[in-house]
Amino acid sequence: MSATARKTAPMPDDIRAMKGGTPIVSLTAYTTPMARMMDAHCDFVLVGDSLGMVVHGLPSTLGVTMEMMILHGQAVARGLSRAMMVIDMPFGSYEESPEQAFRNAARLMAETGAGAVKLEGGTHMAETIAFLVARGVPVMAHVGLTPQSINTLGGYKVQGRDAGAEKLLADARAVAEAGAFAVVLEKVPAVMADRITQEVAIPTIGIGASAGCDGQILVVDDMLGLFTAFKPKFVKRYADLGTQGEAAIATYADEVRARQFPADEHTFAAEQPQKAAK
Repeated sequence: MSATARKTAPMPDDIRAMKGGTPIVSLTAYTTPMARMMDAHCDFVLVGDSLGMVVHGLPSTLGVTMEMMILHGQAVARGLSRAMMVIDMPFGSYEESPEQAFRNAARLMAETGAGAVKLEGGTHMAETIAFLVARGVPVMAHVGLTPQSINTLGGYKVQGRDAGAEKLLADARAVAEAGAFAVVLEKVPAVMADRITQEVAIPTIGIGASAGCDGQILVVDDMLGLFTAFKPKFVKRYADLGTQGEAAIATYADEVRARQFPADEHTFAAEQPQKAAK
């Protein structure tokens, strides 16, 4: 076999086996071009329900539908050949019962080719996670700040402080024991993220957690500076493409109005160009 043969995408068990090893790299993606850019660099790519805010301009993730997740999941899948794709289950698609969760998880995986689903919730979702795993649906859990629950959490607040520390630890233990292959820890104190990482047997994926987690994830539009409505404290901007893009658009508009674009090299002659003689 050629030494340049395409690498097989990781499976959930491969991600689980990375516990305690080289940190796991992940980003969100919502489109084919973005997925292509990150494919060679990420262990898994998440089609996050953050697409509701980042792509569709919604005020939260609560308005995201199954159809939206499937559409973007199919787009991302076309751009991946090396990284595993995980897809979020949207609000209202899994909370009612394990049976509801299985029907919708099965649909997401079948229609997008995702290798796993991610759902939010700790102890109260353990039964659902176990139900899905027993039926062949790999699950990535998500505890701490769970954006689909902002109305009951009182907003985007740090979770796991003071009296909430033991509950957070219990949530992480519950999803691990239920069979999740990894757990996202969002917006939790670093000391708690480190403790959970040490005490649970599955990889922890931090976002606003700790460098000591088994891996990290960010919303790609945040880290590239494309999403500028707000910037969470835990985001590092690795580029400022939003500012650069707006400047480029302004330059384009100026050149169009000044009739500087298109120039001759961007237009076509009336006659077919002659081919050079050999």
